[in-house]
Amino acid sequence: MTITPLIKYISSIVDLTENDINLLAHYFKPDNFSKGSILEREGKVSQKLYFVTNGFIRSFFYKDGIEVTTQIVGKNKFITGFNSFTTGITSKENIQCISNCEAFFITKSDYENLTSESVFWSIFCRQLYENVIVHNQQRTIDFIALSAEKRYLKLLNEQPEIIQYVPIQFIASYIGIKPESLSRIRKKIIS
Repeated sequence: MTITPLIKYISSIVDLTENDINLLAHYFKPDNFSKGSILEREGKVSQKLYFVTNGFIRSFFYKDGIEVTTQIVGKNKFITGFNSFTTGITSKENIQCISNCEAFFITKSDYENLTSESVFWSIFCRQLYENVIVHNQQRTIDFIALSAEKRYLKLLNEQPEIIQYVPIQFIASYIGIKPESLSRIRKKIIS
């Protein structure tokens, strides 16, 4: 597995020197994960930041024994229990592979080492976290302002690959409805 997608993604946000690229190659490790693998567990502090190069990963928690999906990411996206990873508090989320996945990861200690060794990483992470905050704020607004059908249509428009490759129960949970309600919405849209 080549680190090129990670380098390309980061360099689209910040300028990288050869030394920066070498640092990324040193600290980020490749791994393959099977469908259903739990990468981070609730009740523990998140220890790794993942960059997905192939497949889909979600974050979820349990509410009254039911899984609630809070995030779904695919190729060229980062995922972790961000609150836990950045603050060191116990995570309330699980991070799980929806499909077989390829990803690069950096451990929390290597993340801190990279931050102390480079300026580019701090600048990049600030941008990454700002994007996460903006995404989460928009998601909150969408839940309040948009109907379930409009949330689905927005997801279909913005991330069609999720609609194609992620099981309906995870999509339904992500947009805040039951799978049977999503089936009705999909039928209505098709007809």
